[in-house]
Amino acid sequence: MDLKNKKWTEEYFFKEREEVLKSWPTGAEVDLQDAVDYLKQIPDEKNFAKKLEAAKNKGLTMAQPRAGVALINEHIELLTHLQNEGGADFLPSTIDAYTRQNRYEEGEKGIEESKKAGRSLLNGFPVVNHGVKNCRQVIEAVNLPLQLRHGTPDARLLAEIGHAAGFTSNEGGGLSYNIPYAKSVSIEATLYYWQYCDRLVGFYEDQGVAINREPFGPLTGTLVPPSTSNAVGIIEALLAAEQGVKSITVGYGQCGNLLQDVAAIRALEEQTEEYLKAYGYNDVVVTTVFHQWMGGFPEDESKAFGLISLGSTAAALSGATKVIVKTPHEAIGIPTKEANASGIKATKMVLNLLEGQRYADAQALRDEIALIKAEVKCMLDETFRLGNGDLAVGTVKAIAGGIIDMPFGPSIFNAGKMMPARDNEGFIRYLDTGNIPFTKEIKDFNRTKMEERAKVENRPIEFQMTVDDIFAVSKGKLIGRPEVK
Repeated sequence: MDLKNKKWTEEYFFKEREEVLKSWPTGAEVDLQDAVDYLKQIPDEKNFAKKLEAAKNKGLTMAQPRAGVALINEHIELLTHLQNEGGADFLPSTIDAYTRQNRYEEGEKGIEESKKAGRSLLNGFPVVNHGVKNCRQVIEAVNLPLQLRHGTPDARLLAEIGHAAGFTSNEGGGLSYNIPYAKSVSIEATLYYWQYCDRLVGFYEDQGVAINREPFGPLTGTLVPPSTSNAVGIIEALLAAEQGVKSITVGYGQCGNLLQDVAAIRALEEQTEEYLKAYGYNDVVVTTVFHQWMGGFPEDESKAFGLISLGSTAAALSGATKVIVKTPHEAIGIPTKEANASGIKATKMVLNLLEGQRYADAQALRDEIALIKAEVKCMLDETFRLGNGDLAVGTVKAIAGGIIDMPFGPSIFNAGKMMPARDNEGFIRYLDTGNIPFTKEIKDFNRTKMEERAKVENRPIEFQMTVDDIFAVSKGKLIGRPEVK
């Protein structure tokens, strides 16, 4: 494995494919020419990349749920309900946990046990086990574009089967589907695996088939400062573009402060386009996705709808191209199809009411956008320096050195020295910057914002602030204020 940020030759790619397709029997179903022909006959309104670009051009924010069950017919029933009753604009196939870890034999058992039980015993849809022909039944049963959503460090076979079946979008990346999801998979390995996934999309693009790629924005989903997730999104966008990807959706997970959420999406879209053009990727369409609250949800359904509506408002006012919808059963477990549809309907109501509206321009918004971009630039400048200009090499070193550091990531390769917390207005700031190479001015700013909160709460700047913030939203507050005794 010789990791470099250089587009794989077709010869090298096809050699790697031989081993990937042999790793499970359904890999033999993948015929690239047949796949190209099949994908070309999918109408534009069912092509993820084309529908996203159309939404961006119209200034619309689209809604997409998460959903997936074990069996074909039940999965079709679920997606059809979200399409017809929920009014979704895009559909997912959330992949089961066994597939995410490449444990296909256990996925096979899960399918058989689900058949016997008469209900899904897997927490998602096992695309690899079902294979190309069976998955095409799902594609053909619905009228909307479908995306693979998962959390897989090594998604090579999943991408092969999924795209050949007709999925025109694949979520994930070498950082965003490693550090938040895996403990001991090396950064070098996942960057390489996702180069494969991106090169596969690049191959389809060369054949005239538009396929979207979406780095996973929320990362660990817990108090992630916008500049951290934006830096990761930009890195994964640049790595994807090098392999020939032309449609990239960069994402962000709701923080909760409306101004910061709007600033983060705008900074992300602008800065991603700036970096792509700076490195010569001039034909990439950049869209954005806003993820509704990824942390703990209130158990009360009415309160959950309030949180869903706040996320929908932030997505609309930021101008995000797409919003990932949560459900009022988020605190309980896997939602029913009815609960999932109700989350979409609530979201769509807010999006429809706010169509055409944007957060008003203000100096505070411009300042926050500038701050996020400056923090991102500090991380990316050092990443490129560490790799002597090679982004893939630099990224491995940047993660190892804590230059880019995700809070609460289970990966042993993540430094885990950075610590976030909210400031007195609910903005997520850096309580401890760890090894992130911010300028003195940026460090001083973050420190000052934490001091302001500490003074109001009459306590020192401490880790307990972070702990309190983690649980605050599920209790109905944004900032984790200390309890008054």
